[in-house]
Amino acid sequence: MSHDDFAFEPIRGLPERPPEGEVILWQGQPNWWRLTVESLNIYWVLGYFAFLFAWRFISVSDIMPLEQAFKVSFPFLVLASIVAALLIIVGYIQAKTTVYTITNKRIVMRIGAALTVTLNLPFTKIENAALASGSKGFGSIAIDTTQDAKFSFLVLWPHVRSWHFKKPQPSLRCIPAAPEVAEILANAAKARLVEVKNYPNQTASDLDAVVS
Repeated sequence: MSHDDFAFEPIRGLPERPPEGEVILWQGQPNWWRLTVESLNIYWVLGYFAFLFAWRFISVSDIMPLEQAFKVSFPFLVLASIVAALLIIVGYIQAKTTVYTITNKRIVMRIGAALTVTLNLPFTKIENAALASGSKGFGSIAIDTTQDAKFSFLVLWPHVRSWHFKKPQPSLRCIPAAPEVAEILANAAKARLVEVKNYPNQTASDLDAVVS
């Protein structure tokens, strides 16, 4: 009998059904290979072990036959294979357990493999969104939130903008058709802000409470 760890979700990627008036505009998840390359830096890791192998081989090749020098250096290639396999497994699991959702009122990120976390990011709590485009249409969208929204870099990783430790930025990492998704996000956020401005008797926090 199969087991679904997320069978409790009424809608895939959401901990509860959206309130009336909220519509899902887009759902997706990272490409597992792009996530492994960009977030887990598998190429840099393999390059490091290749350097160790070459350094070991060159350093001993002048004191022993080339065949024996290769055997002495070979363990570095074995270690590289093991580490690469582990990184691929981590990248695959992280990607397959992640669901990014954009609605007409917020961004929802269900992230985490061992410890699953669901982030609700209302548009009124977002100051800016930056698109980083890659090859073949893949890219990442970093979300810059207001000062009162605080996150842990370690909890967000790898769904976070690289090197932004002081103020971590949740990110939709390595998604396909990233420019099109960014356009959907931009249009939805603009429409939401117009909606908030049309409620003079309600504050943004009152409106956010409906979707948080």
